Amino acid sequence: MIIRVLLAAAIAAPCVGCASVTRGTTENISISSTPAGATAEITGLEIPTTCVTPCVVQAKRNADITVTVNKEGYEPQIIPLTKEIPGTGAAGFAGNVLLGGLVGMGVDAATGAAMDHKPNPVIVTLQPVAPQARRPRPPRRTPPPQS
Repeated sequence: MIIRVLLAAAIAAPCVGCASVTRGTTENISISSTPAGATAEITGLEIPTTCVTPCVVQAKRNADITVTVNKEGYEPQIIPLTKEIPGTGAAGFAGNVLLGGLVGMGVDAATGAAMDHKPNPVIVTLQPVAPQARRPRPPRRTPPPQS
C-alpha cells in the first residue's frame, strides 16, 4: 500500500510545478472604455469576438491579440496586447526545472501558460472625432444688373 502511494506521488510530482497546471492555459481579459457602450473587436482568438464595453473575453495565454474599440463620433483605438511573464508565471515555469523537467517546460512553452497579456485590463479613453475644417465658400455670383 505504501509503495502505491509513493508511486502515485512520484507520477503526479512532475505536474505540480507546471505553470499550465497552476495557472491554466487561458485568462480573462477585461475591456472598458470612456464613454462606455463602444464596440470592441478582438482578433487573435480562436473565433474573432465582438463585445460592447465594458466586457470580458477569455483568451488563450499564447494568443497574439489586438483589441479595436469603435464608437460613433469617436476616433477608433487599436490596442495590440503584448505577452509577458509575470512573477507567478516565472515561478510555475521554474518549478519545471525541479519537478517537471523538459516535458513540463515544453508544455508550458507550447501553451503559453507562463504568459499574461498586457495591458489587462484594457482601458480606452475615446477621443471625439475632430470637426472637419470648414472650407471657405466660393463667392456668390450675382447676376449683372438688367437694364
